[in-house]
Parts: sequence; C-alpha cells; structure tokens
Amino acid sequence: MSPTLQDTTLAADVRRALQACGVDLTTLSGELEARSPLTGEVLTSLPATSDADVTVAIDNAHEAFKTWREVPAPVRGAVVKRWGELLTEHKEDLAVLVQAEAGKITSEALGEVQEMIDICDFAVGQSRMLYGKTMPSERPGHRLMETWHPLGVVGVISAFNFPVAVYSWNTALALACGDTVVWKPSGMVVLSAMGAHALLARAVADCGAPADIHQLVIADRQGGQLIVDDPRVALVSATGSGRMGREIGPRVAARFGRSLLELGGNNAAIITPSADLDLALRGIVFSAVGTAGQRCTTMRRLIVHESVVETLTDKLVQAYGTLNIGDPRDPATLVGPLVNKGSYDAMQQALRDAQDQGGTVLTGGNRVLAEEHPGAFYVEPAIVRMPAQTAIVQDETFAPILYVLTYTEFAEAIELQNGVPQGLSSAIFTNDQLEAERFLSSAGSDCGIANVNIGTSGAEIGGAFGGEKETGGGRESGSDSWKAYMRQATNTVNYSGELPLAQGVKFL
Repeated sequence: MSPTLQDTTLAADVRRALQACGVDLTTLSGELEARSPLTGEVLTSLPATSDADVTVAIDNAHEAFKTWREVPAPVRGAVVKRWGELLTEHKEDLAVLVQAEAGKITSEALGEVQEMIDICDFAVGQSRMLYGKTMPSERPGHRLMETWHPLGVVGVISAFNFPVAVYSWNTALALACGDTVVWKPSGMVVLSAMGAHALLARAVADCGAPADIHQLVIADRQGGQLIVDDPRVALVSATGSGRMGREIGPRVAARFGRSLLELGGNNAAIITPSADLDLALRGIVFSAVGTAGQRCTTMRRLIVHESVVETLTDKLVQAYGTLNIGDPRDPATLVGPLVNKGSYDAMQQALRDAQDQGGTVLTGGNRVLAEEHPGAFYVEPAIVRMPAQTAIVQDETFAPILYVLTYTEFAEAIELQNGVPQGLSSAIFTNDQLEAERFLSSAGSDCGIANVNIGTSGAEIGGAFGGEKETGGGRESGSDSWKAYMRQATNTVNYSGELPLAQGVKFL
C-alpha cells in the first residue's frame, strides 16, 4: 500500500464548484461548519435551518402541490429533463462537492452524479407511462379501471454516503409523479445538497414551474422529526441506519402516513467450488472496499466453500496489499477516507470484538496518514477469518471489514447468507447453473437484490433498489418504484342505464 495525500486547495475548489452550480456564496456564513474527511479541514460555514423554517418549507411545498398536481405529467417531466441537462453540464462541479464531503475517489464521485443523470432520463420516460389498468367488470355496461394520482409532499431524508444519488432517485420520480419535495440531507454533506438544489432550482425556473415544488432544509435531528411528524408530508423516504428506521417507521405509521425505508445492509457473497476465482476476486474487492466500505451495499461477509477458501483468501490478502489508500483526488487512489472519527472508532471496536469472538485478522485495520492530517481517518481495509457467524458478524459496521466464513454443503451457505437481520444485497459466484437458480429461487437469497457472478455493489437505476427484513422493505429507482409516489384509485363507470349490483346482490 502507498498512502498519498496531495497539497490541498480543497476549500477554494469547493467554492468554485458551488458557484458554478448556482449557489450564492454570500449565504455561506453561519453557525454550522462543513468539514471534509479528506483533510479534516473546515471548508466553509453556513446557516442552520430553524424549526420554524422547516415548517415554512413544508407549508410552501404543500401549497405548491395544489398547483403542481394539475400540471400534465409530460410537462412535469420536462422539468426533470432540464435538471438532467444541467446535471450533465455541471457533472464535474457537483462531483467535486461529493468528493470533498463524502471522500469518494474521482470515478465514484462522477459515477454518483451520473446516477442522477440516469434517473432523470428514466423519470422523464416514466412521466409518459404512469399507466393504470382496465379490468373486466362482471356487470354488463360497466367499465372497471384504475387510475394513479399525485400523492402529496414527499419528505426525503438522505444519508452521507451517497450525498445526492439516492435523493435524486426519489426526487426525479416524485416530481414526475406530481409530488413536491422537502429534502433534509445528512449534516455531513450539505454543500453537495446545496449544489444539487441550486441546479434543480435553475431547471424549475427555466421551465416556468412553481418555484416551491422543491425545498431544501439544512436541519438537525429535530428538523427531521418535524418532517416525519407533519401530516401534510404524505410520504417519508428515509435512508440510514436500522436505529433511525425504528424511530421513523412507527412515527409515520402513527399518523397513517407512508414511509419508504432504505436501512442497513449486511451483504454477503457465496463462493462455490465451480466459481471463477479471478472474476470473484475483482467483484469482491470492489464491493468490499469501494467508498472505503461505506456503501449500504458493501460486501461485509464472504461465504466460501472449504475447498477454495485458502486459495481465495491468499489472493484477497495479496490484492489488498496493492490498494492505494489516500487522497481520492489522486487518480491512482482506490480507497479514500472514512467519513469521521466515529466511523474509525466503530471499525476498531468491531475488529476487537471479532478477535474476542474467535476471529483472526488476516490483513488491514491500521490507520494511515494520521501524522499529515490528524483530523482525517484513512484506514487499511481489513479481512477477518471468522469461525462462525458470531454477534459482530451479524452487525453492520460501516467500514471496510470483510468477514470470511466457510461452508461445506450448499444449503449451509444459503443458511449463512440469510442468517442475519438485514436483507439488502447478496451475490453468488458459481459456474453451476443449478446453484445459481437455487440461489435466485424463493428458497434462496432472502434479499431484495440477488446477483450472480457480480458483486453486491453497483446497482443500475433501471432495477428497483431496496431490501427486506431490517433493511426496511422499500423500493426506489427503477422498475415500478414510481407507484410509491402516487395514490391508486379504482374507478367503476356505469354506462348501462341500469344499476346491477356486484356478486348478484338484490336491493330495492
């Protein structure tokens, strides 16, 4: 490993990127500090949104919805189309902000903005395909059908690890569906949020749409609770930890609102005897160390057949030894920093717990670059051989730790895969079609995402994204996820001149 860190002009780069996106730099002063995990330095300060401001934002979005829902869907799609054009134009500017705040390597930061562009393309098409069905009626002279209508205000609460992409999955579809949006980003990535919001505000203005259809609130936890508890917020889409989901879900349900939860992942890959180990190696390393292990789809467990475990772990340890760790702006870097000291401390505690529970650290876990930047937390990704799926293996530690487990029979591998509380992403590497089909069957992986011969990370926007069990059950992005942002009505039209009742009921 060769840690590197460039001399930084990071704050200046961030200010230029914000200005290019359309953010008014005179607003960048206040009691909040925006820090970068690259160096630990303060990038700028900015004002917080008060509780009263959050309420006003919801007020404005609620009023705008009354107009926006009446706009034809393809016209709404034109706003999303323009947003996608501006994102394309300012892809590098927004990626600078994502990189500075989330610590992603350049290709991942650019890839995140590309996800925004892709979902805009998807949502524009969806704006012309908000289809309902026509069903046969049992009564003569009657037509039975379903229609879909805008839902209302959508509250989006997003996490630090994907500062803008997951938010855009919700926002692009919500706007196309006729909803308005109130967005509370993580407090660790507010500059990325300001850049994305400014670009959307430009798109709204360019298209002559109501200015208040999108609201950004830089708020604390209390501000988030106001969004969660307000009955005018028809849907709360929240991405974060299981702890957060346990708080949000019941609160929204108590007021009969809707929630779309994308929570923890404890993702595993099964490596069978027939697997192409070189292919598996590439898939494992990216999934396990990409974004420094801070993806919800990060591979955290490796379930390897006992006949190939020694060969594969040797290859993995060797591959980990070649990873460049350091400044993510350096094109040679593959692993950037953890987001803060809390993440580093959690990783160290998990490694201690794993060893207490019988694990052996094969490589990694050490902090690097601490002398140059004591406020930044760069670490070597770790591989830990575990004797069983112990308590620490069942937890999600948001850091680059890969636990290696072994199995003998295929049924045991499936049991290990499913034997955790989370159910987001899963994978199998095999050249045995029967094993692949069993993994994808109803008796196989219990996750929302199940892949064959590809890792657990790297979902495309065309497919629905989400998981089961403690992952929350929500679905975002592609497929028919748009239905979460609309309300369904069943309509019966009687053109018979008579009034027959269903099921042969006679009355009067």
